[in-house]
Amino acid sequence: MSLTSPLHWLRRFARDEDGNIAIETIIIIPILFWTYLSMFAIFDAYRQYALNEKAAYTIGDMISRQTTPLDDSYIDGTRAVLKYLTRSRNGQDPSIRVTSIKYDANNDVYKRDWSHTRGAGLTALSNNDVQNWHDRLPIMLHNERIVVVETFVEYDPPFNTGLNDTTITNFIFTRPRYSPQVLWEGS
Repeated sequence: MSLTSPLHWLRRFARDEDGNIAIETIIIIPILFWTYLSMFAIFDAYRQYALNEKAAYTIGDMISRQTTPLDDSYIDGTRAVLKYLTRSRNGQDPSIRVTSIKYDANNDVYKRDWSHTRGAGLTALSNNDVQNWHDRLPIMLHNERIVVVETFVEYDPPFNTGLNDTTITNFIFTRPRYSPQVLWEGS
């Protein structure tokens, strides 16, 4: 056996193009599959964010139209509506906080009329929490009131392609429509 024989065989192997499509397919199929799953997961995340935002606006609008005082069962119902509209899955329960806020132009502070929550890990807001929300709330007239609806929904991506589990939060404010303020029962 001569020394040129292995070199000749290697040169011939390098020039041979038989089977290139199979090798390229083996390389590209996993990349295409991962790209497809990633695009699906990103689309699903955007869809879920849009659903949550629409649900928060719907609840804010629903509350702003109330002319009778709200109570605990009404807030429980808004949480059920949030769960239905966001299509929460895997037993995930969304959380909601509803707060009535008025603006005191004399002191340039916001004041809380009432605040109620449903869900894990939330506490009702206090006057100290809302007094300096100038960057979060609109410009208001003296003693004008708004209703703030905050929603918190857990999002778990359908595939593990780099997106992390997260909590989708929304902060919506709405002026009362048919009365100067939305009342809470007993206040």
